[in-house]
Amino acid sequence: MKASPVLSTPAPQLEAARHRQAFLLLRTVFVVAPILFGLDKFTNLLTDWTMYLAPVATSVVPLPAQTIMYIVGVVEIGAGVVVAVRPRIGSAIVALWLLGIIINLIVLGSFYDVALRDFGLLVGALALNRLCPVRLSPNVPAPRKAA
Repeated sequence: MKASPVLSTPAPQLEAARHRQAFLLLRTVFVVAPILFGLDKFTNLLTDWTMYLAPVATSVVPLPAQTIMYIVGVVEIGAGVVVAVRPRIGSAIVALWLLGIIINLIVLGSFYDVALRDFGLLVGALALNRLCPVRLSPNVPAPRKAA
């Protein structure tokens, strides 16, 4: 009778596998979602995105609301691409972007449910940032393992 691979796997390896799975799951979500939402800013298939824009935004930036949404779409697509290639930097960009969206929704005075959902996504982006592998520069020695 063979032992289960899970039961015979040392605890540190299982922990590393869980860590890697969580990282890959969050990275995938924060690559795909911003790119899809960004693309939809150009088509408005999911919703009319301009209704989520606080009127103060169009008074500060003298552009039509739809033009602002096109810019938002480009930024979101870019953020998704950055998460794909540099997840530590990209996840920080996404977290800041989500904070901006939350502030916009609070200023708008409605869609508090969307703001709360985006807060959950912000926390997920911060979790992805913490799970990102640390890249050491060639001049920095690797940390020593505890004896």
